Amino acid sequence: MIKSNIAPQDNPREIKSKNKLRGNLRQYVMFIALVVVILFFQIVTQGILLKPLNISNLIQQNAYVFILAIGMLMCILICGNIDLSVGSVVAFTGAISAILLLKMNMPVSLAIIISLFVGFLIGCFQGFVIAYVGVPAFITTLAGMLIFRGLTMVILQGTSLAPMPDSYNFLAAGFVPDITNFGGINILAILIGVLASIIFIVSQIIQRQNKKKFQFEVSSLGTFIARIIVIVCVIVAFTYMLALYRGIPVVLLIVAGLVIIYAFVTNKTIVGRQIYAYGGNPKAAVLSGIKTKKILFWVYVNMGVLAALAGVIFTGRLNSATPKSGNGFELDAIGACFIGGASTLGGVGTVVGAIIGGLLMGVLNNGMSILGVSIDWQMAIKGFVLLAAVSFDVFSKSKSKA
Repeated sequence: MIKSNIAPQDNPREIKSKNKLRGNLRQYVMFIALVVVILFFQIVTQGILLKPLNISNLIQQNAYVFILAIGMLMCILICGNIDLSVGSVVAFTGAISAILLLKMNMPVSLAIIISLFVGFLIGCFQGFVIAYVGVPAFITTLAGMLIFRGLTMVILQGTSLAPMPDSYNFLAAGFVPDITNFGGINILAILIGVLASIIFIVSQIIQRQNKKKFQFEVSSLGTFIARIIVIVCVIVAFTYMLALYRGIPVVLLIVAGLVIIYAFVTNKTIVGRQIYAYGGNPKAAVLSGIKTKKILFWVYVNMGVLAALAGVIFTGRLNSATPKSGNGFELDAIGACFIGGASTLGGVGTVVGAIIGGLLMGVLNNGMSILGVSIDWQMAIKGFVLLAAVSFDVFSKSKSKA
């Protein structure tokens, strides 16, 4: 008598449910980790972490990480490439803007535009070398890290330039003016929170209906409603806490705009699909007619522009341009992407995930600083968190294949 190797519990429907649960866990595990870390530091700091003032500082202090992480994610999606030069580009473009403003008395808007254009040229240079000359991205951007760090020291002559004009600093440290004054609460922040919640709910309903229309699998109605309620509560609570201080930081609007734009590009456009296809299987992408060199080139151009924007933001936050600006920023951006779920092999990752990863690192930095943890231990702990995130990614992939 022949015995079947199929166990009674190997029901196809149960296997499908288990795979779906495993996928959801991989998708939301970093968000869960972020919530746990926030609650932990909220308790051990005796409520200081989530004070309105500290929340605003947390956003403004980590804005450069969020901006760099968005650009770095695009690089990582292309076969796991990275850009090691972004910290030096931040310093270089910040130094350029400071020289234009303080030594050449140029208008703030023009100085910012020129700084962004310098980032564009840097991205073109590195993107051309990587995509068309064929030099590996690691080597090209490593050289860029040394080149632009050296040029920063040359143009600043080893000294700092300060202070920056108030209108320049406004992007990094300013707040959106309130529409009225009511009991010390910023009404505009409340209205933005309500509007953001409505937009989120409508977009989720439309997305669910579209999936049903094309017969894609959707979550149960109860899970769908619960997820919306949780996220809306987070949005409302977040904006309410900001309303108790000075309202919406200008840099938060910049980051939110970038998240919306890049999430749309990666999820809803042909270019986004081509980036994921290239990262998932480069040979298949070439055979399907995707111009991979062109995509690779523009991804690094995009990274250069975002690094320049981060340079303007960080210089405004610091209120000075220094030769040491941007040290280690590339590691923060790379860590944010991998912690947020990007794959080391490319082709996997989301913009929102990168932001969550950057926020997790920011909360760790802020919470440990409040507790008086030394910078040495902060670096070590962030290293362990990064290793754990990548290990989880590798482990989950091996379980999926099993």
